[in-house]
Amino acid sequence: MRIIPLIIAVIVSAFMYFFIIERDTLLAVASTDEATEEMEAVDAVAETSPETTNDVVRVVAMHSTARLIDSAVVVRGETEAERQVDVMAETSGLVTSVPLRKGAFVEQDQILCEIDPGTSGSTLAEAVARLAEARAGVPTSAARVEEASARLQEARINDNAASKLSAGGFASDTRVASTQAAVRAAEAGVAAATAGLESAKAAIQSAEARVASAQKEIDRLTVRAPFAGILETDTAEFGSLLQASGPNGAHCATIIQLDPVKLVGFVPETEVSNVEIGALAGARLASGDEVRGNVTFISRAADPATRTFRVEVEVPNPDLKIRDGQTAEIIIAAEGEQAHLLPQSALTLNDEGIIGVRIVTAESEAKFVPVDTLRDTVDGIWLAGLPETADVIVIGQEYVISGVPVEASYQEHNE
Repeated sequence: MRIIPLIIAVIVSAFMYFFIIERDTLLAVASTDEATEEMEAVDAVAETSPETTNDVVRVVAMHSTARLIDSAVVVRGETEAERQVDVMAETSGLVTSVPLRKGAFVEQDQILCEIDPGTSGSTLAEAVARLAEARAGVPTSAARVEEASARLQEARINDNAASKLSAGGFASDTRVASTQAAVRAAEAGVAAATAGLESAKAAIQSAEARVASAQKEIDRLTVRAPFAGILETDTAEFGSLLQASGPNGAHCATIIQLDPVKLVGFVPETEVSNVEIGALAGARLASGDEVRGNVTFISRAADPATRTFRVEVEVPNPDLKIRDGQTAEIIIAAEGEQAHLLPQSALTLNDEGIIGVRIVTAESEAKFVPVDTLRDTVDGIWLAGLPETADVIVIGQEYVISGVPVEASYQEHNE
């Protein structure tokens, strides 16, 4: 029975010897095993990489033909009310109307706030009375002008007769001088009467201005909706005092118009040339609803901070379902363009960092072609910049450069 403990002691001693004394040797053996595994992994990768035979690289390509697709400009934006106005009272006074609550729909010219008239009615009546008085003085002034004109005519006749008699020796120079003085007095009378008539007419205009001012003040007592829309705030409460001392007047209510509604987005300067007035546009709202409309405005000045251009799309909203300030993804239709539908994996970069694809030329050589990305879809990516027909390398494009001979096998394009 003593031999078993001896065997165990020998095994433990050997283990301790190798673990402590021969530790470096054990680590070297382990490193060799890991290196062997890495080499096997490299060999496995090499088996899956393109094979080269006589300096010709074997790749996989696909035949691609360009097709006309509808291009589009996609921007993120939001909905915006067609109009939003803070309706202000232009005069001061107590509100005498029952308030309308926010959310109510109002028609154009509907009364929103009515203000106590105070003495406005008396002021208007006084102005009307003065206007009537001024108009009554005009006939009298006109009669005086006619009377003065008649006297002038008579004085001129007498002066003419006296001058002829004096020339024949039948009238004295004193009589002639007297008739000439009478003419000048009559002329002065005509001038005075005419001035009186003009003064009467001026008094009429002044009285009419006072009447218009008093009537305008009365009209200001009733605040009406400038357009049909929805109240965003309550109208002024009954009995509240509106003070129109500020430059914009006293606040009566806020009204917004949501039919039609605007979609507002900001287009990058690289794509703004693709957007035109009247272009068809659609949008998907955050709620999932989809709407359509037409472009009605393109800004001519860029936003100084973002270098983007404001674009507005007008969308019908008869049921007022679309609200102001909703997030929207806006798609604006643009002129169609020839493009190739290719898998995203076909894209690569050249030494200058330019994105593109590599194609197989007629001489069976690889060639790098820069491309522009038009649209990304679940079926692939639409690329522009390639010839109308091209053999695009889809496997092995990372192992070749322009001018390298290639042997291509082709796969079908799954659309």
